[in-house]
Amino acid sequence: MPDSKFQRRIEDFTCEQCSAQVKGNGYTNHCPKCLWSKHVDIHPGDRAATCGGMMEPVSVEGSTGSPYRIRHRCIMCHHEKINDANLGDSADALVALAQKRKNV
Repeated sequence: MPDSKFQRRIEDFTCEQCSAQVKGNGYTNHCPKCLWSKHVDIHPGDRAATCGGMMEPVSVEGSTGSPYRIRHRCIMCHHEKINDANLGDSADALVALAQKRKNV
């Protein structure tokens, strides 16, 4: 169950990293094409973060049979946040991120 501070916001956006047009569903927190996000929330949906930096996907966590999660790190303030991967996320981008982690 979502935290009581969660605010559902249905917003479409253009990804500032890859320019993909993203159709939001109220739970969308990253681009499904490149997996990048934006540092806009303190609590999901509140739009209270003042940083506004781009959040780079730095790792994917999880295993077969469990939900995958994407760790994002803000390139401006270095804040980290973990978000659930979504069914519509690019499998190629998730695999590339997992392989990047192995090669570090």
